[in-house]
This record gives sequence, C-alpha cells and structure tokens, in this order.
Amino acid sequence: MALLNVIEWVDQSPDEILHKYDTRKNIVKRWSKLTVREGQVAVFCDKGSVADVFGPGMYSLDTDTLPILTALLSWAYAFESPFKSDIYFVSTRQFVNHKWGTATPVIIKDKQLGTVRVRGYGTYSFRVTDARSFLKELSGARYSFTTADVEEYIRSVLVMGISDTLGQSGIEVADLSANLIELSSAVLKSLSPRFKTFGLELSSFNFESVSLPPEVEKAIDENARLGVLRGNVDIYTQIAKADALKEAAKNPGGAGTLVGAGVGLGIGADLGRSLGEEMSPKGGLKCSVCGANVPSNAKFCPECGSVIKRACPKCGAAISPGAKFCPDCGTKI
Repeated sequence: MALLNVIEWVDQSPDEILHKYDTRKNIVKRWSKLTVREGQVAVFCDKGSVADVFGPGMYSLDTDTLPILTALLSWAYAFESPFKSDIYFVSTRQFVNHKWGTATPVIIKDKQLGTVRVRGYGTYSFRVTDARSFLKELSGARYSFTTADVEEYIRSVLVMGISDTLGQSGIEVADLSANLIELSSAVLKSLSPRFKTFGLELSSFNFESVSLPPEVEKAIDENARLGVLRGNVDIYTQIAKADALKEAAKNPGGAGTLVGAGVGLGIGADLGRSLGEEMSPKGGLKCSVCGANVPSNAKFCPECGSVIKRACPKCGAAISPGAKFCPDCGTKI
C-alpha cells in the first residue's frame, strides 16, 4: 500500500461536477498535502458520512485540519496511524449555456383565447454551492458525476417552475414574447429555493422563445387586424362614403343601389343622407330659416315651423304655393 503525500484533482473535465479520488490502493499519512484549486472543494467522508470540507488552498493533514474526521475515528494521539477515507472533489464553477425546452406543451388559460398550449425554449446555468447537500441529495458515492447526470432532473424541475410562472403571471398569450425578460426573472426567483435544497444554485435562466400552435397564432393575427379596423372605423366609413358619392355623381340613376350597398357597409344612414343632400335640386327642399331638409310638397318646415319658400329647380326663381310651372322659365314643378 502506498502512502499518499499529495492529494489533488488536476484533470478536471469541463462537464464533470464531482470526482472521487482513488484511494483504493493508497492510504493517507499524517502530514500528507491536500491541494484544492479555485473552483473546487474537497470533501472527506467516513463510512458514507461527510466529515470535513475544504475550500481552495493547500493543507497539511493532521488532527488540527481534520477535526471532525479525527473525532469520528477517535484518534486520541497525534494522528500517527495511516487511515483510509473517501475523498471527493466537487467543482463549484458555473456550468453555463445548458439548453432547456418543454418536451410537452404547457397548458395555460388566456382570458380571450381560453385554454392554450404553449412551448418554450431557452438556456440556464447552475453551480454547486453546498457540497454536503449535493453529495447527500444527488451524487451519492459515485466515482464521477457529470452535467449529463443532472440535466434531466434539472429540466423536469424547470418545466414545473415554468408552468407555475406562466399560469400565475396574468400575461395574455399574445404578449408573452414581449415579456420574456420578466418571465425569466420570475422563473429564476421561484425555483431558487428548490435548487438550494440540493446544494445547487440556478445562477441564470433565460427564455429564448415562446411558440404557440399555428391556429392560435392565426387567431391572434386576425384579432389584431380586426382591432385596427375597429379603431379606425370612422375613417373607413368616411372613405367608403366619399367613394360612394363619387360613383353616384357619375351615375345619378344608381343612387338607390349605392344606398342599399351602403347599408351592407354599415354606412347606410349616413350615405343616404349624404346622397340626399348632394343630389337634391337647388331650392324648394331646404328650409330658408333653419336649413333642414323638407318634403317637396311641404308648406311648413317640420323642424322650425317656418313657411317654406319654393324655388324653381332650374332657374331658382321664387314660385308661389300651388304653382305647377315656373313663371320665369316655364319648367314644370
């Protein structure tokens, strides 16, 4: 059996979180040196229980630097005997840019669209903050533990947090893409306590995109189009009325048809009045006092009661009540 003089972890894989130091053919002697580099911690275990944890630095192993292990082994004298211990190195650096995605859609309720299935994609980063809890809750006594070993578990936890956050956010489905930063922060905050129980920290979480079923996207687009139309209905009505009046001017005999078409456009009443005003002959159809439209055979204005003064539709000459022809040009009234 060889006596260990230097204990260190130098060949650290980019994806390895935990590495068990091989002591199967080695024993630790007093004054052995322990080297822990930045981004690591070393954990000494006895009979499956965590004893001592060392942060970055160089240590000379004796009863002073291994107080808990010393107590467990009941070394009463000077730590002279060699001993065997399980030694683990745990990486505490950040493991960044890991992908996440919803394997199945997340079902949320929207006030306007009802129940909607939403998918999300993005990235996350994590690191070990408590080696004791990490060994106890996740890695156990394995010789190696990598990011691949924990990714599936992390993704399942993320999906639960995402579902809760989307359901409680109150953000309408159509506005999800505009609130990805806020949603990311909410998920990060809600999941931090859960990660902490396993000795982990969810150091970052990001939504990159949120996707909806094609039929829902189509419904959102249609609703937006109708919203634009509703917001500008007066403008569209005026444009339609102006176009109708132009057509009526080209074809006076088609006024009735245009009015009927105007009803279908929701502008029948306004269009009818406009056509009546535009196509009415000059004189005899308007009250000279209040300007109200009056029937051609009316003697008094229905609005103000004034006597209606008639005029020839051709030359505009005054016509006495009951006259059948214009006294100036002979036009039939």
